[in-house]
Order: sequence, then C-alpha cells, then structure tokens
Amino acid sequence: MVDKEKKLVSLQTEKKAEWKRILEKSIVNVGELPKVCQSDAEDIKKVSRLYPMCINSYYFSLIKNKDDPIYKQCVPSIQELQDELLEDPLAEEQTSPVPCIVHRYPDRVLFTISNKCAMYCRFCTRKRKVGTERRIITKEEIVQGILYIASHPEIRDVILSGGDPLMLEDSELEWILERLRQIRHLEIIRIGTRVPCTLPQRVTKELCDMLKKYHPIYVNTHFNHPREITEHSRRACNMLADAGIPLGNQSVLLKGVNDAPRTMKRLVQKLLSMRVKPYYIYQADMVRGTNHFRTKLEAGIKIIKAIRGWTSGMAVPHFVIDAPNGGGKIPILPEYFVKYEDGKVFLKNYRDDDYVYVEP
Repeated sequence: MVDKEKKLVSLQTEKKAEWKRILEKSIVNVGELPKVCQSDAEDIKKVSRLYPMCINSYYFSLIKNKDDPIYKQCVPSIQELQDELLEDPLAEEQTSPVPCIVHRYPDRVLFTISNKCAMYCRFCTRKRKVGTERRIITKEEIVQGILYIASHPEIRDVILSGGDPLMLEDSELEWILERLRQIRHLEIIRIGTRVPCTLPQRVTKELCDMLKKYHPIYVNTHFNHPREITEHSRRACNMLADAGIPLGNQSVLLKGVNDAPRTMKRLVQKLLSMRVKPYYIYQADMVRGTNHFRTKLEAGIKIIKAIRGWTSGMAVPHFVIDAPNGGGKIPILPEYFVKYEDGKVFLKNYRDDDYVYVEP
C-alpha cells in the first residue's frame, strides 16, 4: 500500500513538472531550428541579439510549414529590424508611478510581475524588455507595487501581466495574490496570460485549486489563430473554467496570420466552444520591430462585419485601438448608425439593409 502511495505521488510530481520539461526543450538559438529555417540563419541571429527567441517544443509542434501563421508568431524575422517605430508607443513608462505599475485608467492598474513568457511573440508590445536583461523584476519592486495599490483607494481592479504571470511558480504567484486580497478596496484581480495557448500544460489542478481561493479572479488569455486551439488548450481552458474563473480572449490583428474574416470568425467560434469569451481584437500597436504585422484599419472593420449578425453575438469581440501616448482603448465600429434626423434614427443591419427607428 505504501509503495502504491509513493508511486502515485511520483506520478503526480511528474505530471506537475511536465510544463517545465517542455520549457527545457525550448528553442533559443538558430542552431536548434530545423533545416528548413537555416536559409535565414544569419538574419535570425541578428534579430535574436536584440529581441530574444524562445519557442517551447509544444508551440513549435503546431507549425505545419515555414511562414505559416504559427511560424510567423514565434520565429524571428529580419523585418523586426527594419522599422523606426517607437519602443513604447503606449507611454507605459510615462504612466508608471512605481517600476511594476502602469496607472492609466482611474480605477485600475496594470501590475507587471514577470519578465518571462512560455514563448516570445514576435509582435509583443513589450518586446523592448520582455525576456531580456534590460528589465529584471525584483521581489522588492513587486512589494513596491503592492504598497502602491494599497495606498490608492480608487484602485478596485488590478491586471497581473508581464511577461506572463503564470511563468511564476504557484507559490510565488500565491504570495502576490494573498497580499493583494488583503487590500480591502481591491475588488477584482485579472490575470493576463498566453499560457493556455502557448503552454497549456502549465495549467494544472494545483494551479487551479490555488487560484480559486482568491476569487473573484478573471483570466484573459490570447489566441490569435484557430490552429492554436488544440486538445491541450481545451483541457487548460476547461480546467480554469471549472475552477469558476471567467475566461476572455484578446487577439491582435496580424497581417498574414489572422487578418482574413473567415479565419477570425472560426477562431471566435472555437473560443466559445471552450468557454472563452472573445473580448478584444486589437489593431496592432505601433511598436518598434512589429511594423510588418500591422494591417490597415479596414481589415479589422471587415472582420467585425463578418462576425456580427453572422454568428452568435457572444462571439463578437470589441475591435479597439490602444491609442498612442497612453490614450487608452478606443473602440472601432462599422457604420451601423447612419444618421439622426427629425426624431428618426437611420440604421444599417449586418446585411447592409436600411432601417428606420422612430424615437418616442
């Protein structure tokens, strides 16, 4: 009986460490990439010196062909060195009263608690510092962030971000959550993580059991393409949902990845099937090293028109621009409202048919 118990504990330990074993096999230099990528070896080396490469073995396994939608998100491109956009277009540094806090909105703050990710996205809005020695987050800075939140009673909502918060050990994350929950005016804790997409094995029973002790907890994850939704990611999202955690998704509109209406429509439908509410589609930020991903605004408007009315309303995200210089998120909508005249509202529906609503 004792041997059986030891074996069970051993199996549980192995299962719990699976995500770490996957991370250990991450591709971090060009020599570890397959031969099909070697023609770009020198370019990849140049890019990786400035913007590190880290592709865990799970996410890399989703690639079918060179330059497919998964490949483009994770393998460096020389195009990352060919634009002169701003490093911090959202002015996060200017709205950061203490090192780990971005306080842009009246009642909520962004709290960056990790500098690491399960995979370094090539379009990252914080690629200037994520995964580099240029920004190391210390425990002292995290304490400073907690004290800032505690001293500002107007803050009722905190978004834990990074990097990826779920790259912390369970105990490290719980240490932060426990202290945040001691702040009486803090009502909501949100976690922004791409782990359910890029390393779903990180979502364990132990993690979920820990998170649900600190409700209300919300998780916003980040899927960009239908092929990222796999058996593993479904399991991860289902585990989080079963722990009572509402799930939302934030996609970034990326040229050659998800800028076709059919692709995005399929993505939002598949998200709902695993209890993830499509929340935002972002117009790509004007971040240095990402210009090759940016689309025209019309591409996003066409996507919303292809979703709204043509599938469930629950599947329709907000299409937003995170305005430069700290302006915040601005929703962009197709022109369903035509005009207002003499107490009449002139409208178009999703089929572009005209309607008139008469006000009382």
